[in-house]
Amino acid sequence: MNSCSRIAFLASDAEPAQRALAVLVDHYGQCRSEEADVLCALGGDGFMLQTLHRLGMLGKPVYGMKLGTLGFLMNQYHPDPQCLLDRIAIAEPARLRPLEMTALTEAGTSVRTLAYNEVSLLRQTHQAAHIRIALNGRMRLDELICDGVLVSTPAGSTAYNYSALGPIIPFGSHTLALTPIAPFRPRRWRGAILKADTEVRFHVSDHYKRPVSATADSYEVRNVIEVAIKESSDHMVTLLFDPEHNLEERILSEQFVV
Repeated sequence: MNSCSRIAFLASDAEPAQRALAVLVDHYGQCRSEEADVLCALGGDGFMLQTLHRLGMLGKPVYGMKLGTLGFLMNQYHPDPQCLLDRIAIAEPARLRPLEMTALTEAGTSVRTLAYNEVSLLRQTHQAAHIRIALNGRMRLDELICDGVLVSTPAGSTAYNYSALGPIIPFGSHTLALTPIAPFRPRRWRGAILKADTEVRFHVSDHYKRPVSATADSYEVRNVIEVAIKESSDHMVTLLFDPEHNLEERILSEQFVV
């Protein structure tokens, strides 16, 4: 990336992030997000996702530094503020397309939102969820009895998807992971890897007795009866990573963690 002079610093409420914010603003000054060349997010992965949801529509590249619990989407924080411009200047871009979720509820409302990591459906009570799965309008699974099911992007495949025993997807593979969460029937079905342009549609059966919620990253919609998910063709964000540990390398490395 070309060198920049206008940085908008954003920080989580965590004390280390707030301390770093004060140091960096004192050194570089502060710029409004709308006028910045780059956004610098200080915190963990949760704060990075919040930043993308709040400011992704600005089209500004985001350089994150880990000052939180998890930092898969972040670079390491360096206490010397003078090196930041040099790091941003040589950072490698990773362009992410989020998922678009459209959820229809029992009340008849339709909710649309984005997800940069995953969209997950989860049972709301002790009753197992009964879910039908259609891909591009064709029914592929007549009944999945489970705690839930999710669709993950490559960037999100190392998070909840991996915890649910889903595959880690290489960055740039133009694929999505479809992963069941604690499946009971069919016992041998462990999910699928889909082309990124696939539309996934979940139909919730017996939704009054077996209510299900849908969550796009951290935004939850309760009592859904149908959820459609597809990769967005209109939205894209750019994250910046230090060359020695870019997003493609991070995802690849995760496949060899033992």
